[in-house]
Amino acid sequence: MTHHGPAIILIGAQLGENIGKAVRAMYNFGLTDLRLVAPRDGWPNEAAYPSAAGADFILDKAQVFNTAAEAIADLQFIYATTARKRGMIKKIVTPEHCADLMRCAINNGQKGGILFGAERSGLVNDDISLCDAIVTVPLNPDFSSLNLAQAVILLSYEWYKSGDATTKEYVEMQDAVPASSQDMQRLIEHMESELTDAGYFRHEKRIPTLQRNIRNIFKRTNLTKEEVTTMRGIIKTLATGGGEGWKAEKAAKD
Repeated sequence: MTHHGPAIILIGAQLGENIGKAVRAMYNFGLTDLRLVAPRDGWPNEAAYPSAAGADFILDKAQVFNTAAEAIADLQFIYATTARKRGMIKKIVTPEHCADLMRCAINNGQKGGILFGAERSGLVNDDISLCDAIVTVPLNPDFSSLNLAQAVILLSYEWYKSGDATTKEYVEMQDAVPASSQDMQRLIEHMESELTDAGYFRHEKRIPTLQRNIRNIFKRTNLTKEEVTTMRGIIKTLATGGGEGWKAEKAAKD
C-alpha cells in the first residue's frame, strides 16, 4: 500500500541508532520519505540498521542535505517540532491538529514535511523561521523532553490516525499552485540582496534577527507561485527605479 505522507526531516541527528529507531516509527505508520540534514556521524551509518527493525529500504533511499533550506526546497508546508518558546510569532498546533492540516494540504496536491532537531539541543531558531508553524506536544510542564524516536512516533501516529477522509479544514485550492519552500527562499534572498544594497542591514549584530523576522513575515502569508513572481517583480521595479522610466514614457504619451 502506498502512502503519500509528509517527509520526516532529521536535523543534526547524533546517533545512527536513533535514526534507525525514528525510521522504525515512521514505517509503523506508513511514512517513507526520510531526509537527513548534516547527521553528526555522517551517512550512510551502519549503526542505524539494527534499530530500524526491517525498515532498511527507508534508510537506503534517505536523502542527505547540508542545510534545512535545501532539505525543504520542494515542499510547500513545513512544521517545526519544539517544546520551547522561541520569541517568534508562529502558529502553534498540537500533533492532532497538525495531522489534520497536513492531510488537508496533501489532499490538495501539496507536499509537506516535519522538522525534528538534534537529540541534545533541538531545532535552532534559523531552522524554525523556515517553517509555517510549530508543533508542540502537550506534556508534563515539569518534564517535557521527548527523545527523537518518541517525537517521530507521536507525529507519525497522528498522521496515520487522521485517515484518508476529507478533514475538517479541507479547502479546494482550485487552480492556485502554492509556492514551494524554494520559491519562498529565492524571494527572501532577492529581497535581502536588495535591502543589503540599499543599506538596510546597518548594524552587524542585528542582521540575523532581522533576517529571521523577514522569513517569519513571509512564511505567514501562504503565497502562491504566481504571487511570489509578482512580489519579485515589485522588488525588482523598486530596486531599479523602473517606475521613473514608466512615468516618463506615460508623460510623453500624454
